[in-house]
Amino acid sequence: MTRRLKAIYENGILRPLEDLPLREKELVTITVNDGAKAPEELIDDDFLEDWQGLADEDVTLEQVRAALSKIPGSMAEQIIRDRDDRA
Repeated sequence: MTRRLKAIYENGILRPLEDLPLREKELVTITVNDGAKAPEELIDDDFLEDWQGLADEDVTLEQVRAALSKIPGSMAEQIIRDRDDRA
């Protein structure tokens, strides 16, 4: 069985935050992540699934590119301005 779960380290013991279907004294292998998010954890799968159903399969990539090319200015410049406004 492979399973991802959260745990808390306290008083020298790693304590899972959910029950595990393990036998007493069963040997397991643990990989510890110190809280930094792995790239796959940054993807919001629920969001993608919700919006996947709203995709219009009749719109081609070329049509999207053509529509985006009509937007004046640079999206990168706008992002930089937005970041500067927050600072």
